[in-house]
Amino acid sequence: MPTLKNRKIFERLLNEQLENLLKKNIDQPVSTLVEVPGQAPDFTDQATFESDMDLNIHMKERDSKLIFKIKDALERIQDGTYGFCEICGEKISDERLKARPVTTVCIACKIKQETQEKLRGD
Repeated sequence: MPTLKNRKIFERLLNEQLENLLKKNIDQPVSTLVEVPGQAPDFTDQATFESDMDLNIHMKERDSKLIFKIKDALERIQDGTYGFCEICGEKISDERLKARPVTTVCIACKIKQETQEKLRGD
């Protein structure tokens, strides 16, 4: 488990990320992502509009998933399970946590997962 000092650093980092994501989502509600242009667009404009709309919705969904992961990581900090791999139970390195503070698996287990996914064709 990260030291108390490092836990506070990760907690602050996660809270900052959460605050930024929540502010971004408040500043741009989903309803603004799907506004239809005022005049009838040609086919190219319509395709561009739909593509932009799909991208914006995808980004909102990604942000929502990240918000959930951040909240989960903050809960793990509070209950003392943050920094331990959920697969093997070993400590996750501070370097890995710095790179991906929401991670739940150590690098060795992540490599095994990705290798298995490649073999299965996922």
